[in-house]
Parts: sequence; C-alpha cells; structure tokens
Amino acid sequence: MGLTSLNKDSKAPVGDNWGVTMRRWITVLTAFALAVLGLAAGPVTAAGAATAPCPTGWGSLPKTGAGSGYKPLEDIRTGRHDCYDRMVLDVRGATSADAIGFRVGYVDRLYQDGSGDYIPVGGGAVIEVRIAAPSYDPATGEPTYDGKAGRHLPGVDVSGYRTFRDTRFASSFEGDTQVGLGVRARLPFRVFQTGGHLVVDVAHSW
Repeated sequence: MGLTSLNKDSKAPVGDNWGVTMRRWITVLTAFALAVLGLAAGPVTAAGAATAPCPTGWGSLPKTGAGSGYKPLEDIRTGRHDCYDRMVLDVRGATSADAIGFRVGYVDRLYQDGSGDYIPVGGGAVIEVRIAAPSYDPATGEPTYDGKAGRHLPGVDVSGYRTFRDTRFASSFEGDTQVGLGVRARLPFRVFQTGGHLVVDVAHSW
C-alpha cells in the first residue's frame, strides 16, 4: 500500500509539471504568433492608409486670367505643402465677386516693366508673376506693399523649400505688380483665386 500510494503521489506532481510546462509553451507560441501577425499587419495598414499621389497635370504653359478691377496688393506670402510650394498674393478689399487679373508663366530672364532693366533671380527656372493689383492705393497713391525693385520680397524666406529658390520684387507699373519667382526647375504650376487671394502652386515634381 505504501508503494502504491507513493507511486500515485509521485505521478501527480509529474503530471502537474507537464501540464504547466505545456501551458507555458502554448502561451509562448501564441505570443510569438501574435507578434509575427502584428509585424505583418503593420505595413499592410500603412499601405492602405497611404496618401493619394500628387497631381501632375497642371502643365508648365503660361496661365492668364481677366480682371474686373484694380484693388491694391497688400501682402505676398509663401508656404510649403506635401506636393507643392505655394505663393499667395493678398489683394486688399477683394472678394470672390472680384476677378483678379493675372499672367503667370516661365521666362528666360526677368525684365522690369517700364525700364526694361534685367533683374537676376536665383534658381534653375524663373516664373514671372504679374497681378492686376498695384502696390499702392489707386485712390490715394499711398503704398500698400513695401516691395523694392530687385530685392527679395519683404518677410518672405524660402530657405528649405523643395521647389522655391528665390523671390524678387520687380515693379508696380500701370496698375500691375510684377514679381519674379525662382524655382528649382521648369515644373508644373497652377494659378487660381480664392476670395481676395491669388494663389500660385508650383509642384515638387512632374
């Protein structure tokens, strides 16, 4: 009886250890499997959430728009976006009902309206931006935008931009303001009006 009891008692701990060991192995294997699945799911999720490709159909030909008046230019700003660099020209008092006239296009060199003086602009290509908005108030003659011929646009710094390389004020002549925008290369661009703002976007690539 003692031997039989000892055998029964001795088997019980062995069986418990084996069960515990198996449960531990199952836990480890399950955790490993989940980790592998988790690693595999990461890229799939990221790919599914990838952003849409950048638009490339703008072209590089000149863009023009007819204007309905001559309200004064108030400011010129720039900004960086995922697919393009942006220039915004703010026209004082203009709304969506006021068409802002413009002509924007690539030029070999920038020449100042009126004088014909050459204005150097840095970059691999130059876009001339001409907007039907003088840098002064037509009613009073008071300056509304403090641009100086041949100099960088005041308050604008394009360091670190992917496409923009330089900006230069050219002139305010016969109701138009003329600006030179230096870019990395001859890249697609678009021009549109939103409210009292004329927007020029230049793509990062074709």
